[in-house]
Order: sequence, then structure tokens, then C-alpha cells
Amino acid sequence: MKKIITMGEIMARLSPPNKLRFSQAQSFDVIYGGGEANVAVSLANYGMEAHFVSKLPDNEIAQCAVNHLRNYGVHTDYITRGGDRMGIYFLEHGASMRPSKVVYDRGNSAIAEAALEDFDFDAIFEGADWFHFSGITPALGKDAAMITEEALKAAKRHGVTVSVDLNYRKKLWTPAEAKAVMTKLMKYVDVCIGNEEDAEKVLGFKPGETDVTSGALELDGYKSIFKQMQEQFDFKYVVTTLRESHSASDNGWSALIYNGEEFYHSKHYDIRIIDRVGGGDSFAGGLIYGLLSGDYKHALEFAVGASALKQTIFGDANLVTVAEVETLIQGDASGRVQR
Repeated sequence: MKKIITMGEIMARLSPPNKLRFSQAQSFDVIYGGGEANVAVSLANYGMEAHFVSKLPDNEIAQCAVNHLRNYGVHTDYITRGGDRMGIYFLEHGASMRPSKVVYDRGNSAIAEAALEDFDFDAIFEGADWFHFSGITPALGKDAAMITEEALKAAKRHGVTVSVDLNYRKKLWTPAEAKAVMTKLMKYVDVCIGNEEDAEKVLGFKPGETDVTSGALELDGYKSIFKQMQEQFDFKYVVTTLRESHSASDNGWSALIYNGEEFYHSKHYDIRIIDRVGGGDSFAGGLIYGLLSGDYKHALEFAVGASALKQTIFGDANLVTVAEVETLIQGDASGRVQR
């Protein structure tokens, strides 16, 4: 069984029920999630030994987040306890032409204020096969960026494959801040995942005439920046999801991968969105599983199929099995009742 390490922040997600607007809410539904935690849940569902590294306060609410991970088979031994609070984010679900909205309340969270001494990275990466992080974690602050770099150094000391989801978040830092931090971390990365905004805002590569808001995708623009990214950082694979946002409720979905020699564009899916949060995380989880299990083309198809299915599931986490993903990518998208 492959040992996978992910590291980041898990938060409480508070959403008005029944797609109500924030201004209408009299109560909020709570679930738990975060980029790297969601990836760990996906991999645990696929039978991998998935571990999540973080810091959470020692209180009952944070314990709910730990229990959430344990419930889906994620190992939580590397979560250290301390600090004053767990991050929160509020999500208003969009519909049709009304977009979803996110309000963060994650300042001064335990992981943002963690110290290097909270983690024994040589012990964490002992026997590990893969390490995944995202651009969200170093965006939490200078200490978080330093801890991320130390984790990457330890991963490489132990011969671990590293993937990153660039995941630019404008509410956490500016493009200049992101580029200054993330560019120097790329030398540790083998597999780089990022969409058109991530490539531009985090690493400074701008794709061609691609306007995701219009539903138009120009693959040649991606091919150009993929080649530049691979040449500059020597990535083994450069990967992007391709989302065509026709509305908050209806999206086109596919992906593109480059291995330094060949581009491969996946199947395309039309998705009626139930919850798009975690779509990219489920893609990353599917890609990691696929690359550890087979060739890169099948890995991309698995990742796209898994993430298409996730966006039909409420919540941050992708609760699908390998068999369900394989059924979809083999051509059965009928949605017929399984009896």
C-alpha cells in the first residue's frame, strides 16, 4: 500500500441550507474540509495509506474535524495540537447565473501560527511514496511558507515524489507575494497542477486566448505555457483542469497533461453542479492515485472522471470508489439507478 502525505489547513465550512443567500440565513450547515485534507480523503477512499499533516487547537470543534478525517480512513497521527482557533469559511452556494461566494475567517488559525518544531518531518516522510501540498498552505503566512519549504526538503531527502496544486487565492496574498514564495518551491516539485489563473498569478505564465467565463478554451495557449513551465522548472508532468463555466449550475470539464514530449487532452464531461468546492482537490487525488497505479493518460482520465463525479456530491470531500470512477471513464455516464 502506498503511503501518501498531504499537508495544509482543515477548516469548518458553514453554509446556509437549501442554497439560501447569506442575508437569508437563520442557520448554517457545518462540514469540514480544506484542499490537502480533501485530497487525503480521496486517496483513502481509493485504498491508499493517506496521512494528513496539520495543526489544530485542542478543543471539541477541532476534534470534529479530526473525526471527519478518521471517518473516511485518513491517518491523523501527524496532526499536532495547540493554538487558539481553527479556520472557518462561509460558503453561499450559487445557482444558474448567480455565482457562489466565499467569506474567510481563517486569520490566526493554529496552522498559520505553527512552528517548525511542531513537526518531525523526517519521521513523517519515513517510508512515504508521495507528498502533496497546495499554494494555499504557504499563503497562510511567512512561518507557514517556511514550514512548507522544510517539508519539501525532507520529502526530497527521503526520495518522495512531490505534487503541487498551485491554487492561487487572491484573498490570501497578491500575485507578487505568491510568485516570490512559490517560484523557489518549484525546484522540489515533480508534478505541477494549476489552471490558467494559477499559472499566471503564481508563476507568471499567461495562456493564450482563453476566457473561462465565456466557456471558450484555447488549448494552444496552455500548450505554450506548459512547455515554458517544464523547461524552467523541469517538472515531470504539468497538468491543468479545463473548466468551461456556462453558469454556476452547468460546467464543461476536462483536463490536459504534458510529460515533456506529448500533450494529452482527456474526455470531456458536461456536469450539472451540486457542489463544485473540492473539484480541483478531487482531481489532484485522482491524478496521484492514477500516476501511482498506471500510465499518465489513464491517470488523467481517472482524475477527470473522479472530479466530475465529485461535483455531483455535496460537501468538500470526494466520496467515490475506484469502481465508480472506472465505470464512468469506460463510458457509462447514464446515471441509471444501480440495483
